[in-house]
Amino acid sequence: MPYDDSKVLRRDVLKGTAVAAAGAVAASTLPTNAVAATAANTVQYAMVIDARKCNGCHACSVACKTENNVPLGETRTWVEVIEKGEFPNVSRNFLPRLCNHCSEPDCVKVCPTGATYKREEDGIVTIDKDICIGCKYCVQACPYGARFINPISGTAEKCDFCLHRVKEGVVPSCVNTCQARARTFGDMNDPESDVAKLLATEAVTTLRTEVGTKPNVYYIGADHTDPKTDPDQYVRIETNRRQQERV
Repeated sequence: MPYDDSKVLRRDVLKGTAVAAAGAVAASTLPTNAVAATAANTVQYAMVIDARKCNGCHACSVACKTENNVPLGETRTWVEVIEKGEFPNVSRNFLPRLCNHCSEPDCVKVCPTGATYKREEDGIVTIDKDICIGCKYCVQACPYGARFINPISGTAEKCDFCLHRVKEGVVPSCVNTCQARARTFGDMNDPESDVAKLLATEAVTTLRTEVGTKPNVYYIGADHTDPKTDPDQYVRIETNRRQQERV
């Protein structure tokens, strides 16, 4: 039976906010940056990536480039391959990456024109290309290396959770395409959504918590090994993007 992605989002994402009592219960189990938003009955779209399921097929990257007409040599989402250890104690894991749609995004703070902003209605961080001047301030400010300047339009670009799809009640292209069902998308402030249930029941981590941006992309079972912080063991990180060095 073909997978109907529209049903996923209509059930789990566009239901709006839950009743106040249910929201109070959810606030005790959601990550810290979701608690305040839950109390205010607002929507915050988030993604949970179960790295244990990812097989490194790169279908998400290909689907994203096709869906969003991403220029050659650039990526909105990519997959890191992490190899570490010495024989026979070796491992190979995959870490999907994308914009984290932070609750306190540095990119928004540095944008001189207001082109980069966080949508009040759903928490998605997006870019108004009509007023973006391509100054690259946001590219430098993003601690996750998720932004680039589109060589055709001259404006900043990044993952926007496939906003054009979400507005129509359909999940992001990468979520729909993932054959391993490693990606889950929805309103983390709706206790009945699949995302909120995963956040309440699974041990999750985020990238670069030390920078204080409060990311809304969460990982289950992710390998956060970094050669910069683990110099005593063999670690090799490869990626399919042009920028090979991890940010």
